[in-house]
Amino acid sequence: QVQLVESGGGLVQPGGSLRLSCAASGSISSGIVRMGWYRQAPGKQRVLVATITGSMTTYADSVKGRFTISRDNAENTVFLQMNSLKTGGTAVYYCNMVISGIWAYWGQGTQVTVSS
Repeated sequence: QVQLVESGGGLVQPGGSLRLSCAASGSISSGIVRMGWYRQAPGKQRVLVATITGSMTTYADSVKGRFTISRDNAENTVFLQMNSLKTGGTAVYYCNMVISGIWAYWGQGTQVTVSS
């Protein structure tokens, strides 16, 4: 009923920038929608990177000041602007949606590799 599709991943040099996109489709017109980005590095657990609910945003301490989460006016697409990327940012990045704090959905992920 709800689908999330990530895009924008790729290979980037340390210190470089990348912008991820997450397009949402389905029955998402009603309720309070929280969009978020998580990442999972090889051999590690999935961790929260950033969230946006309306105009309120949150960030993990590890990315604060370097990453920016935003959404379009229709709230059907969420973005993650990643600046000053570090090798520790290498991971699969997942888009997440929570509707009214009850229903949760996940994208299939997009690979980000930070390497010189």
